[in-house]
Amino acid sequence: MWFARAKPICAALIAVAIAGPALSAEMTSDAINSAEPSKKTLSTEKATPAGVRLQVLLDRAHFSPGEIDGKFGENAKKALRAYAEARQLPGSDELTADAWQALRTDDRPVIANYTITEKDVAGPFLSKMPSKMEDMKDLPKLGFTSPREGLAEKYHMSQQLLAAMNPGQRFDRAGDTIIVVDTGENGAGAPAKADRVEVDKARQTVTLFDKSNALIGFYPATVGSKEKPSPTGTLKVTEVSRNPTYRYNPDYHFKGVHSGKPFTIKPGPNNPVGTVWINLSADGYGIHGTSEPGKVSKAESHGCVRLANWDAERVAESVTKGTAVAFVDGER
Repeated sequence: MWFARAKPICAALIAVAIAGPALSAEMTSDAINSAEPSKKTLSTEKATPAGVRLQVLLDRAHFSPGEIDGKFGENAKKALRAYAEARQLPGSDELTADAWQALRTDDRPVIANYTITEKDVAGPFLSKMPSKMEDMKDLPKLGFTSPREGLAEKYHMSQQLLAAMNPGQRFDRAGDTIIVVDTGENGAGAPAKADRVEVDKARQTVTLFDKSNALIGFYPATVGSKEKPSPTGTLKVTEVSRNPTYRYNPDYHFKGVHSGKPFTIKPGPNNPVGTVWINLSADGYGIHGTSEPGKVSKAESHGCVRLANWDAERVAESVTKGTAVAFVDGER
């Protein structure tokens, strides 16, 4: 397994504080399913029904906006630009009529009902997520902190958006019906296989291409930092580990970690490398998930490529041992 050999040089996020404006109060199924995105109905500051619909349709098309939060932020704009480019449409930070017409050919509702199950509420849940890596090493599992966190991750959503769509709901009772976004994961079939992966260090993105050079997946990412940049050139996938154990190597002297001895952190979605590790052919580097999907592209990593857990899992399904992973320096 990678954690016994690879000496990963990634760690928890160097957090960037981001203020969270109030969410829109109009998050009903009808409002979201019928929303028409425009300059007036999309906002970078607050969640809107149109923002939710746009993000879900991008996610379904495999142009991930990262965490679905209803805002027309930078990750949603990245996905939209890539979607337009892939379809040879004029690229823009604004949603064009041509791009929206193409996206809305998927006319299925973007909101669905979901009945909370016993498994969703069974736990065990962490009472509090430790802020220091040393404090994680003695935990039996790095699970979710609440049923709400687990349900939000299951549907690629922010916890704030899930709560706004279900006012008054505590998400802790099996049998309760809630509304969630429908990203089309169920019944989607096997993902297309990637012939190569491109990691853009400047744009902070991961893009997958098939043998015909068609773009088959696009994901916002956190790629390295000035202190510990990601590698250059082309590497290869050597192994994929799901539910990985994280091994900390004190030789890397991570900021905020004071242990002089190596230690391990048990698997779980809140593990420092999330639910999947895609090991690369340069020692210690990989593509992996994260415990904080809302900070993807908004924080720094220790050299590795960090994605939302669900996006990392999508990439893991598309790659195999030997898949080429090229690190490039594109323009922002």
